[in-house]
Amino acid sequence: MIIKILGSGCKKCITLTENTKTALEKLGRQAEVVKITDFAEIAAHGVMSTPALVIDDKVVSVGKVLTAGEVEALLKLH
Repeated sequence: MIIKILGSGCKKCITLTENTKTALEKLGRQAEVVKITDFAEIAAHGVMSTPALVIDDKVVSVGKVLTAGEVEALLKLH
């Protein structure tokens, strides 16, 4: 599983990254977590508002900082 955090590297993006890692730990799952800060690559995903969360090349959240619980719920679907 590859999880991408799309954003400029701002505090919101950092928080989303931390919450994603917390959710993975809680579920006992392994995944590669990649931070994408290149705006051309972010736009290529069709994202215009960050932070965004991408799981296995599917955009699952845009423009909000998900809690660890919300990320966990999304991970259970994948």
